[in-house]
Amino acid sequence: MASEILQKLCSKAKLDRDRGYSELEEFISRCDQDEIINAQQDFIRLLSEPDQGWESRHGGLSGARCLFEQGKIAIEDDGELDGGSSFAYLMIESSMLMLDHEEFRVRIAAGELLGVLCKVIGVEVYDRCREQILNGIRCNLERNCDSLGLSEDALDSPSTEQPESIMFGSPNTSARLIERRSSDSAQMLHDTAGWKSLETYMKCLQSVILGCGNKFNDYVDQELLDLIFEALTHTNRFVRETGFYVCSALVKCGEGVENDDDAELEERNAIYRHGKIFSEYLGNGLADNWSQVRMAGSVATRNFLMSLPSEEAREKFYPILIPRMCLNRYYMAEGVRIYSQESWRQVTKGEGKHLVEKYIQQVVEFYIQATDSNNHAVREAACACIAELGSKIDKAAVSPYVTKLLETLLICFNDDSWPVRDAACIACGHFVLCFPEESRSSLPALYPLFFNNLQDNIPSVRQGAAVAITNIVKAYGGAEQDFVFSKIKEGFEKIKEQPATSEKYENLDKSPATFGVVKHLRDNDMELHSNQQMYSCGSLAPKMGRGGGCMDHKFRKPPQPWELVDGCVNLLAELSQIQSLNAPVSKLLPAMANACTVKTYTHYPNLLETVCKQLPNFAKGLGKRSFKMFLEMFLDYIFEALDSDVVLASAAATQCLIDLSTFLGPGIVRGRIELYNSLYLPKYDSLPGLPH
Repeated sequence: MASEILQKLCSKAKLDRDRGYSELEEFISRCDQDEIINAQQDFIRLLSEPDQGWESRHGGLSGARCLFEQGKIAIEDDGELDGGSSFAYLMIESSMLMLDHEEFRVRIAAGELLGVLCKVIGVEVYDRCREQILNGIRCNLERNCDSLGLSEDALDSPSTEQPESIMFGSPNTSARLIERRSSDSAQMLHDTAGWKSLETYMKCLQSVILGCGNKFNDYVDQELLDLIFEALTHTNRFVRETGFYVCSALVKCGEGVENDDDAELEERNAIYRHGKIFSEYLGNGLADNWSQVRMAGSVATRNFLMSLPSEEAREKFYPILIPRMCLNRYYMAEGVRIYSQESWRQVTKGEGKHLVEKYIQQVVEFYIQATDSNNHAVREAACACIAELGSKIDKAAVSPYVTKLLETLLICFNDDSWPVRDAACIACGHFVLCFPEESRSSLPALYPLFFNNLQDNIPSVRQGAAVAITNIVKAYGGAEQDFVFSKIKEGFEKIKEQPATSEKYENLDKSPATFGVVKHLRDNDMELHSNQQMYSCGSLAPKMGRGGGCMDHKFRKPPQPWELVDGCVNLLAELSQIQSLNAPVSKLLPAMANACTVKTYTHYPNLLETVCKQLPNFAKGLGKRSFKMFLEMFLDYIFEALDSDVVLASAAATQCLIDLSTFLGPGIVRGRIELYNSLYLPKYDSLPGLPH
């Protein structure tokens, strides 16, 4: 074999090793038997000679794997695995030896080679290495100083080489720094540190399971399941993640096993036989606090359900899995969300709505439970799912749970995380619109929360409140309609109370909010640094409280009048889309324009931005004829925003003029501008993108 290929296979650089493997594949595809034999000898030498670096061991294992994958090694009979000098026998022995190598990349390569050997030769390979693999997992599941081969003194030493991170790649730097600073060995062995060879042994098990395929079904016994299930409940998130990926390989063993009845399937399919406990652990994975574990659990769940031969077989596990799969379609982490949406399509085959209705009790119970999660992303997703129940699911199925769900959403209104408050507000609005009679008794509690959100310091929360309050007007009309319009008018008048120097966040940190939670400014007050929230490195789920009452918001500030006006502009724009409300909306447009006359505060451009964004919506809602009489009221404010140093306000004004010209006609808008103030015409004519 060409020395250049061997040199690349054993390079210290991963890019060179990958190139070497690609060149080896091409070389093997066109070489003769003599060259294959020479290649085997080269790989045996790399694995057997002493004083070789880990790169050579890795190159030998990768090269041997390539030979077997390309089908260039003839497997004559099972006897050659019992001993002797056959290449297959030597590679099995070398792989088993390398599973305990000090370099984790070598251990990964050894496991991958064993997986390929299982695929090429059969389950006899697993028979040979089974005890070592299971013992390797068992011995490393519980970590202590003895099992790591380290003394407490060694752990305290700054020069100690720490065990690898469970993650692929270099050790977790943060974990090592924390461990070195601590004098307590129990503290050193915290949740994010490595667990010696546990991950690589589990990866090896995953590889051999995939290699054996359906034939591994006979090896699924209680000993193996206990070991895997112990990993699925491990304190270390990387161990749990790897455990679920092993599970995703294991559940595939049942693929292709057909059945005539349930008893026969249980007898022939070990995964189905243990399906109840599998579904419980998979449910835990789908609800794990860490997104990576949740993703691995989602992969295992899809494989589990799709491996079962019929809908009848899957239905046994739907009460646990359907609610969790349904919620993950709204999960914040994009990978989990997209994968879960595709899993939902594959598993339900267009019958998802029917399945949610069928298991509505379990779904509601899980959603309510999820709103109490320590993970703010889970609480937000739960609120979105509750809103979906109100808008998409059959009302007869949801009606018995409306009161309970509204009570849950009322609690979420007081969450520390503003995305959760926003999602809860929108969900409540959906429920009021879909279940007006059942929700009527909750209106006294909902109104203060809705109007608090309407003046929230987060713009998207104000917009969500506008949508929710509009749903109340749609649901009830009458007295509720009059009340809402009176609150809007009152809100516009509040602008007179706006201080001349506004500060959007006042005593709050100006840096970007973490996890949707704004922070108080830090100072030297020890109370701000003691007994405070702790965040785990890499976690998307800090333990943020759900709040305790209407005014019990640790991270919220008193609203400023301009924020209330901003929310009222959004609300009035939403109401303008209801044709029957055109008259009361038109009456309030002068009050809205008058609110723009107060300009002395810092965030005046923010209000102009909202006005410019919403004016085209007013035009479409009220119609051309009705809106044209109000256009001139806002021209000064549009062109003031156009000249603003605030880029977002200027951009909103530009788009506003373009949209109005498109809707009303460029001639009409230009003519109104010319009649009102001809000095504005050059600015208008210079706008890019104006319709002709």
